[in-house]
Amino acid sequence: MTEHTTDETPGEPVENRHEKRMENAKRLKVTLVKSTTGFNRNQSRVVESMGLRRIRHSVELADTPEVRGMIHKVRHLVTVE
Repeated sequence: MTEHTTDETPGEPVENRHEKRMENAKRLKVTLVKSTTGFNRNQSRVVESMGLRRIRHSVELADTPEVRGMIHKVRHLVTVE
């Protein structure tokens, strides 16, 4: 059996472990600069799932591979700081 060396306690709920990782992550400010109208519906869903609601709306997201993939998919609609 292999041992995992993490700062997580084995009995801790998964949500709490996920939140701890997100607290330590670098943040990205993502702003919607172009409408999703006229683009693929999947891109609209990605924008929604990032929490962006309207043009010039900004959100701060954790800098994770998942978020970077989402940004890459809609890079023509958003700006990142």
